[in-house]
Amino acid sequence: MDVSFRKLSLEERHKYLAKNCELTQDECAQFAGAALDHGIAEHLIENSIGYFQIPLGIATNFKIDGRDVLIPMAVEETSIIAAASASAKWVTRAGELTTAMRGNLIIGQIQIPYASEPEKLMTRLQGESVALIELANSMLPGLVKRGGGVRELHLRDVPRPDGTGTMVVVHVLCDPCDAMGANLINQVCEGLKPRIEEIGGEAVGLCILSNLVDQKLATAKAVIRNIDPDLGRGICEAMLFAEADPYRAATHNKGVMNGVDPILIATGNDWRAVEAGVHAYACRTGRYRPITSWRMEGGDLVGRIELPMAVGTVGGVTKLHPLAQTALKILKVQTASDLARICAAVGLVQNLGALRALSTVGIVRGHMELHAANLALAAGSKPEEVPTVRARLTELLKQKKSIGISVAKQILKELRQSAPEPA
Repeated sequence: MDVSFRKLSLEERHKYLAKNCELTQDECAQFAGAALDHGIAEHLIENSIGYFQIPLGIATNFKIDGRDVLIPMAVEETSIIAAASASAKWVTRAGELTTAMRGNLIIGQIQIPYASEPEKLMTRLQGESVALIELANSMLPGLVKRGGGVRELHLRDVPRPDGTGTMVVVHVLCDPCDAMGANLINQVCEGLKPRIEEIGGEAVGLCILSNLVDQKLATAKAVIRNIDPDLGRGICEAMLFAEADPYRAATHNKGVMNGVDPILIATGNDWRAVEAGVHAYACRTGRYRPITSWRMEGGDLVGRIELPMAVGTVGGVTKLHPLAQTALKILKVQTASDLARICAAVGLVQNLGALRALSTVGIVRGHMELHAANLALAAGSKPEEVPTVRARLTELLKQKKSIGISVAKQILKELRQSAPEPA
């Protein structure tokens, strides 16, 4: 974008979005802070009493696969949008950010908890797999018409942890097109249960989707060309720490999800499901590991990310929540794949910003500079006093490692004492 978004007034930001994302006046009015109609909440959850509002902002400077993208993020943490925007500017100026998808299938599980003869049962089910797939797709005529549907059945034998035998688990692999697909795949698994019991002669237990969608992976790659060698080495050292130590890897991956979750929330997607899948995927080798990698390749710093990403652009809250629809319009995505790849790209860039801060000025100073406005508000500053208190707190940070609420209160007190008496 050719304008410093953060320097615009709120009205100017809305006008910019209206012009560049073709938002209507009504869509822009949704950002004004008024609560949505309570009827929406009443239909989404039980016992609703209203809404808990989370700030919605725009991360800027992203060029993904050659396209400028504004990133709507619903998040309460001070530094996330600023860090994403700054890191995206660095990547855009010094390199490139590209994405891809590997696979497009979500997974449903049909569990047979006690299999007396697992191998024979799996052989019988495998022999009926074509018929079972046809039966499954007969339950999804609309999805099949759109080009989706069940594609494969995979069979697994899983030892029971109590030592009493073996489970057999049928994986139903389905292309949900642009839906997240949870309800679709749960419906199919329940629908297949009677026939599987009939074929196998064994009782079926659970029928439920898996959030570990390792057949649907979003990937992104960032390249920063001719990076300062000391900075590049520092980022790679921080990366090695995460690879060596699961305690560090957990915080490393949390930083990645700082970029992913706010997009999922803004677009009405199930961020809890994605979180569960990502952290399970991080353990796929038997040890919890980071989901990104950063390496020096010649004089370039190259980062990669691969994460399971079942998201939707149709159906569910994405369809029902008006702000979710507006967020998708800002992103200008056409498919669920588009959204998944953007999430991967932003997660990778967010991770880069954290590693850069950790390996240079440290995370405290970076956070504190952005936290100054929060401290000003917490100290009791009125809106018109916040800029002055924030500026003085930021100036103090140049001399001190950290600032706290007591410092902010003292600055506010001095500000008010020096203010002229009203006429």
